[in-house]
Amino acid sequence: MSTPTGFMEYKRELPIDRDPAERVRDWQEFHKHMSSEQLRTQGARCMDCGTPFCHTGIELTGGTSGCPVNNLIPEWNNLIYRGLWREALDRLHKTNNFPEFTGRVCPAPCEGSCTVGLIGDPVTIKTIEHSIIEKGFEEGWVVPQPPKVRTGKRVAVVGSGPAGLACAAQLNKAGHKVTVFERADRIGGLLVYGIPTMKLEKHVVQRRVDIMEAEGVDFVTNTEIGKDVSAEQLVSDFDAVVLCGGATKARDVQMEGRELKGIHPAMDYLNGTIKSYLDSNLEDGNYISAKDKNVIVIGGGDTGSDCVATALRHGCKSVTQFGTHAKAPLERDIVNNPWPQFPNVYTLDYAHEEAKAIFGTDPRAFSVLTKNFVGDENGNIKELHTIQIERTVDETGRKIYKEIPGTEQVWQADLVLIAVGFEGPERTLIDQLGLEQDRWSNVKARYGKYVTNVDKVFAAGDMRRGQSLVVWAINEGREAAREVDKYLMGSSVLP
Repeated sequence: MSTPTGFMEYKRELPIDRDPAERVRDWQEFHKHMSSEQLRTQGARCMDCGTPFCHTGIELTGGTSGCPVNNLIPEWNNLIYRGLWREALDRLHKTNNFPEFTGRVCPAPCEGSCTVGLIGDPVTIKTIEHSIIEKGFEEGWVVPQPPKVRTGKRVAVVGSGPAGLACAAQLNKAGHKVTVFERADRIGGLLVYGIPTMKLEKHVVQRRVDIMEAEGVDFVTNTEIGKDVSAEQLVSDFDAVVLCGGATKARDVQMEGRELKGIHPAMDYLNGTIKSYLDSNLEDGNYISAKDKNVIVIGGGDTGSDCVATALRHGCKSVTQFGTHAKAPLERDIVNNPWPQFPNVYTLDYAHEEAKAIFGTDPRAFSVLTKNFVGDENGNIKELHTIQIERTVDETGRKIYKEIPGTEQVWQADLVLIAVGFEGPERTLIDQLGLEQDRWSNVKARYGKYVTNVDKVFAAGDMRRGQSLVVWAINEGREAAREVDKYLMGSSVLP
């Protein structure tokens, strides 16, 4: 323990973000950094409790409690307090291949289950994690570490998102020759095309990819398995295949007026902007622009929030984000949402802070159901019709949405973005290989084993579990690598 009374002596502090009204003028990350002394103080707040719930990594009532990659949080908090940054980096890398990703984009379920949070504000875990890895890069401590011995086994990893990269890194560490196939023009999967640059600048992803290449991992871009290379050929050419393609089939809304121009899937909007920015700093114009438009985002999750932030940077006239969920309470409901569950409380995400700074109000509209779209004489979206709803749960636990008469409303809209989640993985590989699916259409492979019904073929990440967090993808990629190593060698020393 750093200091037994640190959690009582020191208050929780976070780095001061860049001013919301200023940062919407560019596409750079919005976080600032804390000094080493500030971080030392924050590390001192860790209780080193007997049961460190922060790194348990379990799911409770549909949410994540603790860190899914089981980060040894009390250990590196103590090391930071003692000024042992290099040792803290070693402990961090022991469980997490990519703390530079999770330290930026993870919602930090570890902090939600921090024991200090029972009596006050939790430890600043995410900020400390981010600072450790960035210190490691600054000091030159993060360097390629190729395996000393090669096994002669060849493994194909399909998909270069966090699950695919974690799996590839671990398998390469075990000495196998790994080739990662990516259908996009850049390596990174949703880390590149999916998460906006203001949350995760893409040079951060490329920095890690360069290290993995130097360690011996091969990356093949612009190659879609199932189209450019058949799935059967891949299985024939490699000793094992790990499918980490994600849950990329977007869910749509079916209602009157859906065919109108100006209504787009959220990922088309986000990915087009990201690619245009990376290719030409948006000068090529190959993206859906929200400039001078009234924007409606349907969907209350992170993807919808990213659409809000992107629309603000385009220079939209207005932006509103619809959610079917009710507005969360200001304080944790200790009966229905007790610790160590992730706290469901009202907060302003980075995008909502920015919208409030520009337009004066939180852009979210809660408990809203879209009924239909209305267009103009040229077939363009003109307005949305909505109604307020009330959500209840029946005796079986099923959610029921009841419309509230008299709450109908009309919203002006020039651009509508659909961000209502994903239906699961695309079917090309599934059909070609004859893979079994679960009732949610994901590839069927038991958690912890990752073996499919097809010999030599494994599945991990969102393709197996459905849409989830980056940190869960890293967890599954690492564990799948261990199981593949066992399959190839009979045993494994991988964690």
